[in-house]
Amino acid sequence: MEKTRTDLVKWFWAIYLIAHDKRGVSATFLTDELGVAYQTAWTIQHKVRKAMGERDSMYTLAGIVELDDAFFGAPTEGGKRGRGTDQTPVLVALSLDKKGHPKYLKMQVIPDVKGVTLVTFAQKFIESGSTITSDKYRSYKALAKEGFNHEAKLFNPVDNPDHLKWLHTVISNAKAFIGGTYHGLDSKHLQAYLDEFCYRFNRRAIKNELFNRLAQCCVSSTTVTYTELVG
Repeated sequence: MEKTRTDLVKWFWAIYLIAHDKRGVSATFLTDELGVAYQTAWTIQHKVRKAMGERDSMYTLAGIVELDDAFFGAPTEGGKRGRGTDQTPVLVALSLDKKGHPKYLKMQVIPDVKGVTLVTFAQKFIESGSTITSDKYRSYKALAKEGFNHEAKLFNPVDNPDHLKWLHTVISNAKAFIGGTYHGLDSKHLQAYLDEFCYRFNRRAIKNELFNRLAQCCVSSTTVTYTELVG
């Protein structure tokens, strides 16, 4: 909010709306609801998403962690799907509790699905000694060499219906969230939208505190300008 020319009441109303709509709100909706220009609404959204991402970057996953790569964006006509596609690759990690239910989520845009990339992600977001479960794609073998207990299984939903079940459900929900509310987007700002999705997912059990917590995130986050966002 530093040096903002927008009424603070509108700022806090925007934060409230973003915090409490689990589907996310579009910049067009905020434009109409707040009575501001589209550019202002869009900038507010991205400032809030930056605050969400910064807060979640403070935490790591531990215990049993499902890990897989996913691809976001529409493929070019006639292009490949899955690994080898020209869509944007994203690494997704989901920690599970002792009953096998989902706890916390991390999603990160990555340049490729090579072993060194997976290891860098794991060292940053997953506590050493955790058990990482994945499919048998060769790049994941690098994790076992870096202090992680790695369990790889051939992904087969018929023979192993529980393998990566929650992770793939979350990925499907993330794609629906982006496609449904924002009608797709380019790769430039994809990480910001993934940060928003993860922030919501990780706080799904504290619905009565959503506004207060997000307002605190926004107050303590670093600033970003419209020029920086579009540059």
